[in-house]
Amino acid sequence: MKAKSEDKPIFLSIGYSTCHWCHVMERESFEDEAVADLLNRDYIAIKVDREERPDIDHIYMEVCQGLTGSGGWPLTIIMTPEKKPFFAATYIPKNPGHGMKGLMQLLPQIARMWQEERESLQESSDKIADWLNREEDSSHGGISPAVFEQAFSYFQKTYDRHYGGFGSQPKFPTPHNIFFLLRYYNQSKNPAALEMVEKTLESMYQGGIYDHIGFGFARYSTDRRWLVPHFEKMLYDNALLALAYLEAYQLTRKELYSRVAREIFAYVLRDMTSSEGGFYSAEDADSEGEEGLFYLWTANEVREILGEKGGAEFCQIYDITEKGNFEGRSIANLLSKLPDHEELIRLEGWRQKLFTEREKRIHPHKDDKILTAWNGMMIAALAFGSRVLANDSYRQAAERAVNFIVKNLRREDGRLLARYREGEAMYPAYALDYACLIWGLIELYQAGMDAGFLELALELNRDMERYFWDEEKGGFFLYGNDAEELLARPKEIYDGAIPSANSVAILNLLRLARLSGENALEEKAARAIEYFAGSIRQAPGGHSLFLTALFNYQQPGQEIVIVGDATDSSTKSMLQLVNQRFLPTSLLVFKDISNPQVNLEAIIPFIRDMTAADGQSTAYVCSGFTCQQPTTDPKQLLELLQ
Repeated sequence: MKAKSEDKPIFLSIGYSTCHWCHVMERESFEDEAVADLLNRDYIAIKVDREERPDIDHIYMEVCQGLTGSGGWPLTIIMTPEKKPFFAATYIPKNPGHGMKGLMQLLPQIARMWQEERESLQESSDKIADWLNREEDSSHGGISPAVFEQAFSYFQKTYDRHYGGFGSQPKFPTPHNIFFLLRYYNQSKNPAALEMVEKTLESMYQGGIYDHIGFGFARYSTDRRWLVPHFEKMLYDNALLALAYLEAYQLTRKELYSRVAREIFAYVLRDMTSSEGGFYSAEDADSEGEEGLFYLWTANEVREILGEKGGAEFCQIYDITEKGNFEGRSIANLLSKLPDHEELIRLEGWRQKLFTEREKRIHPHKDDKILTAWNGMMIAALAFGSRVLANDSYRQAAERAVNFIVKNLRREDGRLLARYREGEAMYPAYALDYACLIWGLIELYQAGMDAGFLELALELNRDMERYFWDEEKGGFFLYGNDAEELLARPKEIYDGAIPSANSVAILNLLRLARLSGENALEEKAARAIEYFAGSIRQAPGGHSLFLTALFNYQQPGQEIVIVGDATDSSTKSMLQLVNQRFLPTSLLVFKDISNPQVNLEAIIPFIRDMTAADGQSTAYVCSGFTCQQPTTDPKQLLELLQ
């Protein structure tokens, strides 16, 4: 309204709280009076947090990538009062340099064009708006199983055989690539798939992208070796990476993978959890105005803390040298050699001493927003971790987070909200918020077998369909039909650093359909798969979580029902036997005869007639609408699972 009434274009800057270059542009330009004078004179200036408003970010990032061939943050958009963009860029310095125009020159130039060449700018903005609202690829239809081979071939081509990971620097963890490759290996038994997984997981852990002193992964590595991270830590990365390491542990039983998952959880529960149980979003790369300073060491510092002998040994193992490996200081890493499990245990006392000293430093800024989607991912990871690692405290932390969201991020009418901070919840939740929270609830049900979580998952899934489902074509829109109307209403499908809402939602629909027997849920999943088929066939490697969901659709696994007394040791051993195995397309249900949940059989009708044979713990393994003969023998259960 203000832009229209003052007849000014809108200057939109999109960033996020822990973004290094966003801070640079803020200090250099937005806090500078000369720049502020130009902006306030000729523009209506708006700043947006991309994590609070992914709908706005998604639309205008697509514009930037379309106009410039690349994207990133800070994202700079100049547009008409009707929100139609005609200029896009990322970071812009205050003054010209390195072949870039500066804001001091750019802002007056575009302001003149707005006055003198407005018709041309508006024509450009109309074309961009039309392009944004273009029809999706109409070549829908089925997806053949060959798509899994095509995706595997893509990962083989982009795989870094020396250092693990995919592509060149900067290198992102992208854990959903690991999810896909683990399932592909499980089906094909192609050793190359497992080799890619293990090399990548071990190399990431060895590198400086992993915080060897305080735990947790940084957002990405600036180099091919995983040595030098962009030091910010994101909640979603650590949630998804914990899941990847846990699944690799289930498949290989290698202690390193379970260790990394435990350490990630230790970091999150120590540093990223609010007193009420919600999970914070991120930690900054910078402290005291310097990137990475909090995490860096000199050899002298280490020797002073650990003593001459211990310090020298620790420095030798963790590559902390007099010269340093990053701007005169050292990033602790294990790239020269990966110690075995016993050696890492031996080093633990020294690590703890260094951590205690590091805690005295000035900490990086913490982004204390609590985002529903990212919390959903961490709830899923903790719940799954409680099963795989037999650690009930993880399940309890996941339950606390769900209770926090239900209490603070759900309106009285049931509508989820996207963001909570300092007592204030805002913004109608997006499709990814619903999808990830439902994912977390499904995992939490399987971890604790509380039917209330499954009931809530089904309830939220119905809400998600009501607000986001495209009845005409299929698939879920990014933002709800009750939210602010923007220039376009896209559907996310690309699985980038964060998996897409549709990939997670399709997986949820398939799992909920199998648990509840509601065939309409699977039909919706099938419609969404068909709608996005053209995009998937074009670039299967860019849709790895979608393909993970597709495994569940094309090759559904087993429903494993354990009937018994929760306090009985044989029941516990049966549940543990299932939880320790890599069964990525299977679902676990527990029917407790000592504490029957009235609503469980209403939610999962197919378990009504399943009983504990002769009062003994009994396992039912069902697949493809057929159940095998029930068994009370753990060895026979293991055979059925295999």
